[in-house]
Amino acid sequence: MTNNFGNPEAGAGGSNARNMVSTPAILLMVVGGITVAAALWGVVQNLMGTNAAQMEQVLANPQIPEGARSMLAGMTKGGIFVNIIELVLGGVTVFGGLKMKNLESYGLAMAASIIAVIPCIGSCCCIGIPVGIWSLIVLNKPEVKAGFRPS
Repeated sequence: MTNNFGNPEAGAGGSNARNMVSTPAILLMVVGGITVAAALWGVVQNLMGTNAAQMEQVLANPQIPEGARSMLAGMTKGGIFVNIIELVLGGVTVFGGLKMKNLESYGLAMAASIIAVIPCIGSCCCIGIPVGIWSLIVLNKPEVKAGFRPS
């Protein structure tokens, strides 16, 4: 009897695991791609100074309460640094989704799913949270864990 544990190509277990991870992995890549695109757009806007000019106009409005004014001013302090962090985390999410789809790196797939669940990391947390939860649920199934190639 041959040992097919951890071999996604052997038997029905591997193809079943591949079918189970396919849709959440693709959605993880989409969420990560949207995050990367939005972060790149933010970097371009910060380099052009567009964000700062728009925020100055908003903060000049006398109808904004002082608490909201200080919160908005604090949001702009990160600037390009925050966009670069989002760019990196979005890239990890895309790469982790790709590895998840190919059943190659269980740890990276888990990391990408966890990143997608964290609110305010990416630009689409309304989509990222349910996709990340779905990915985590699928990744924690024993037949899916067994389908990943050993590293």
